[in-house]
Amino acid sequence: MKKLIFAVLAGVAAMSAAQAQQISSPYIGLGVASADHDFKIGAAGSSSSDGWKASGKIFGGFDVNPMFGVEAGYTDVRKADHTYTIGATTGSATTEGSRSYLAAKATMPMNDGFSLYGKLGVGYSKTKMRSTTLGNANDSDTEVYAGLGGQYKISDKVALSLEYERYGKNKDFGVKANAVTLGARYSF
Repeated sequence: MKKLIFAVLAGVAAMSAAQAQQISSPYIGLGVASADHDFKIGAAGSSSSDGWKASGKIFGGFDVNPMFGVEAGYTDVRKADHTYTIGATTGSATTEGSRSYLAAKATMPMNDGFSLYGKLGVGYSKTKMRSTTLGNANDSDTEVYAGLGGQYKISDKVALSLEYERYGKNKDFGVKANAVTLGARYSF
């Protein structure tokens, strides 16, 4: 399944790149992605969540035409601190990580300034955990990435966006797969 997703995205990127010389509109952007930081312990224990935290995101891509494009992005997931109890033992843990994606993007203009969009592609998540009693663990996964959002054009070059993103499945530790992102982009 992963190989098929990569093949489809590579095909879309190649076709888009071939057409990009005549009609593409490249862009870059910065955003703030907020996600819930969770730390699960099995039925024998309890744990705390560090709640929703904001992380920095950078993204870029190009619109092949007003309705289709390709986008890639990277989010540096902030460090989160957790406490837990297993039986009579209390401990602490720290999690941190990153996320990246490559996705095809479909846009539906609603009027001259506002549009809705959806993204579907491949996402890569990497998480590290350091714990006082549980030891250390690393987790990385390549899974399906999806996003839904809205974009408002401030000018021909600048736009603001608000989107919901999903990076595969939730993990036992670290940031959850869901994120809400507020972004600003600049088109060349």
